[in-house]
Amino acid sequence: MTDDLTTDQLPAVAPETASGARAGDDQHYRKGPVTLRGALRPRRTTDQKLLESTGPADWVHTDPWRVLRIQSEFVEGFGALAELGPAISIFGSARTAPTDPNYALAEEIARKLVELDYAVITGGGPGIMEAGNKGAKEAGGVSVGLGIELPFEQGMNPYVDLGVDFRYFFARKTMFVKYSSGFVAMPGGFGTFDELFEALCLIQTHKISKFPLVLVDSHYWGGLLEWIRTTVADYGTISPGDLDLIQVVDTADEAIEVIRAARS
Repeated sequence: MTDDLTTDQLPAVAPETASGARAGDDQHYRKGPVTLRGALRPRRTTDQKLLESTGPADWVHTDPWRVLRIQSEFVEGFGALAELGPAISIFGSARTAPTDPNYALAEEIARKLVELDYAVITGGGPGIMEAGNKGAKEAGGVSVGLGIELPFEQGMNPYVDLGVDFRYFFARKTMFVKYSSGFVAMPGGFGTFDELFEALCLIQTHKISKFPLVLVDSHYWGGLLEWIRTTVADYGTISPGDLDLIQVVDTADEAIEVIRAARS
């Protein structure tokens, strides 16, 4: 222990230069786990830059700072949803009008999910998302919205009881997968496709345990599934049984039966 050493026995330490490097070591600078040499050596230490009261504020937009923001999104999401209990996510177009039959169908599915003691998670926006939250809330269930920052402001729909807003799609998608016991995909666009194929890939590669992926409206999804069943399968880029991971239905009762069967 150093308490037993005399001053003469302690290792000599070279004085530090203004650049933060040790004298005689002008080609080497250690910045945490990162080693910098030559022209990459900084003129100021990290502590100096942190504790300065003046200077540019563009550091809040740098990648290291974004890592902290990403971390905070995971912490907030996990903290908000940790005690949610069993839940099903409903996806679909934000452009679906309240007068569209699919809006009413999403409401019905959400109500029936609440009757099975599931919470309902959506993206928190308008359209099918609003319908899912409305159906859950009016049935007395837990209505969750996972919002996302977009160039065009959507905001959280008024039927969300528990809402979490995200900057990053990948953090938000993690929450959907982690806290859902199944996905119900109504007719939707690229966002719906993104969530669907993300889950499909994770299940196919055994990154997550299998859970039901229910597509509602065989007419809407039929063309996509036929292309997968023929062109994609014929090219040999998926296994013959991969399409069995998806189930297509046309009614609320059929969707609920798939969810119920997977739970038993």
